[in-house]
Amino acid sequence: MTSTATAHPNIALAKYWGKRNDALIIPATGSLSLTLDVFPTTTSVTLSDEGADAVRLDGVLLTGDESNRVRTVLDRIRELSGRTGHARVESANTVPTAAGLASSAAAFAALATAAADAFGLDADDRMLSRIARRGSGSACRSVFPGVARWNAGIDDESSYAEPLSWNGPPLAMVVGIVSSQRKAVSSRTAMRRTVETSPYFPAWVTSSAALLDQMSDAVAAGDFATVGELTEQSALRMHASMFGAVPPVRYLSAASLALFDAVVTLRSAGIDAYATADAGPNVKVLCRSDQASHVVDALTATIPDAEYVVAHAGPGSHIVTGKGA
Repeated sequence: MTSTATAHPNIALAKYWGKRNDALIIPATGSLSLTLDVFPTTTSVTLSDEGADAVRLDGVLLTGDESNRVRTVLDRIRELSGRTGHARVESANTVPTAAGLASSAAAFAALATAAADAFGLDADDRMLSRIARRGSGSACRSVFPGVARWNAGIDDESSYAEPLSWNGPPLAMVVGIVSSQRKAVSSRTAMRRTVETSPYFPAWVTSSAALLDQMSDAVAAGDFATVGELTEQSALRMHASMFGAVPPVRYLSAASLALFDAVVTLRSAGIDAYATADAGPNVKVLCRSDQASHVVDALTATIPDAEYVVAHAGPGSHIVTGKGA
């Protein structure tokens, strides 16, 4: 039995950074994101009679922590489904891995969706969100289309994402890829270092909880300007908490900061644009769909050597071939 699923990355508008529980990936605070319609990951799960799981990403056999994270998800699905067989996992990314472009969110959402189908687990979207979270926290949001909120919770049952209704103007996200290199410090290492050593982390948690509620209210009201302003605040506060770690974690490059500055200039010219960045140097700019071309032109004039991709709200994870197709 083989099941294949596709999922897309999501970009957090209200950021997730830092865990309350490392083993279950329970976040220190909730988050809110936009699932994109670009850079899908497609994952196939085939039930196997072999004595161990085998995991390949873009044709390369994974070992160590990367394969262990996949097995964590498979183990959870085996536990929930009551089945004990192993699996062959084949995953293909269309986005640079570990470059701060949410490749793991798409990958683990696709894995959870395909594996649940292959193992015959009758899982609704909330359960899939909780399972995907075990591999990568942000993956719980890529189960859903468009705007989604991850409720932090305190345990496995209460930590899940859910879709939110957006009734404002059509959204676009301009992704500025200034580097496709694998980052030197993984997100998990950087998170742990920030939690354990940054004096700014408690303030990040407190302020993020309040910001998330404000943003959720703005989403419900279709208030694009407020969502954008809070998006930029959340990103800068997250990176500030990392700057305070020992040793500091710095993902933003000179090119990243130049793009942030370009977005400020755009706003002064009347273009509603707001910058954000995750655990990597690449910058994403939230804007209205009808203004995306203006944003691309301004960013290109600032950093002409970067690659710019215009994304819109995308679908949630779904079965392509398999029992659930």
